[in-house]
Amino acid sequence: MRSKEYDICVIGGLGHVGLPLGIVFASKGLRVCLQDINEESAEVLRQGRMPFVEYGAEPILKEVLSSGKLTISLEPESVSMAKYVIIAIGTPVDEYLNPKTRQFLEFIHDIRKYLDPTQIIIIRSSVFPHTCRQIVTELRDDQEWHLAYCPERIVQGYAVQELEKLPQIVAGVTEKAVEEASELFSKITSKIIHASMNEAELVKLFSNSWRYIQFAVANQFHMICEDFDMDYDRVRNIMVEGYERAKGLPSAGFAAGPCLLKDTMQLSAFYNNSFLLGHAAMMINEGLPNFIVKGLKNKYDLSQKKVGILGMAFKSNIDDIRDSLSFKLGKILRFHGAKVFYSDEFANDSAYIPKEELVKSSDIVIIGAPHSKYKELEIPGNVDLVDIWNIIKQ
Repeated sequence: MRSKEYDICVIGGLGHVGLPLGIVFASKGLRVCLQDINEESAEVLRQGRMPFVEYGAEPILKEVLSSGKLTISLEPESVSMAKYVIIAIGTPVDEYLNPKTRQFLEFIHDIRKYLDPTQIIIIRSSVFPHTCRQIVTELRDDQEWHLAYCPERIVQGYAVQELEKLPQIVAGVTEKAVEEASELFSKITSKIIHASMNEAELVKLFSNSWRYIQFAVANQFHMICEDFDMDYDRVRNIMVEGYERAKGLPSAGFAAGPCLLKDTMQLSAFYNNSFLLGHAAMMINEGLPNFIVKGLKNKYDLSQKKVGILGMAFKSNIDDIRDSLSFKLGKILRFHGAKVFYSDEFANDSAYIPKEELVKSSDIVIIGAPHSKYKELEIPGNVDLVDIWNIIKQ
């Protein structure tokens, strides 16, 4: 390992998956290079600040920068200078919501000149099944390549806390890839679970699809309750109290972000669009903004109303707005003539207004993301509050 300048190079190292992983490895004494193309995030990091919300990360970041264990690079040549190369970019989807595996493989082709068979290449993000085998085919030049698949399973915003607690799944195309990847991840977690490549790829997609379906069940129950003028949260509380078999039922709310829907779609595409339960979950979760607007249309002429959306991030207490359903909700409201205001406690945008101003200016307030700072927010009696998360007690 010492024959290389770095122990680890994380490609996509300034993103939500690669950055927490990189600083945790650096905190264990490994020499880590975070390679990316995001100049803005790189400048923020060099100042010892995180470019996004990741709880507990900033003190570690400052420590590993000060010790010299962490390097930030915008140069692709850095990839050739590490023993382990961790690829932390995801498989994008096209306009028809199908995985663009060719784009992922083209990326591998582009960085091929910086890779060599002595390195251990580790894929970290969600991939379409069999992608890892295709990567090896893309790399192969009459030489044996050592590629491992070690999927991340962290909750965004809490990766630093979870990386050392969660078991790490390790699969590989060669025994050396499995052994080396297992040894590497053993430095940050006490439990390694070995799997075949096919098993590991499906575990990742199954995990996110399972969570997405659970949220869909809760959202469907919420819709049923609303249509019968009942409170889903009250029904749920009665259902789970003292009844262990039902305790996993979630509250209702927007199920969004860059992973859950995408991985459900990838699994559906892999299964020849026969993943009927996944399709139903997509219709329910993606249809929730329409359901909310339909309920408001039955009560009001929306063209005469001002509507404020509190929380534009895709989940509570983070600043990531990728694939947030709050924006879909806003578009539907504007289509029906409503004037719409946005506010968020973590995400920054010049178009957003403070939560107090939003409440004061709106006839209707909708909770888009249940940030904890909204719990004590006072909503005037003349403002109609739509709070499917049941975060604000009135």
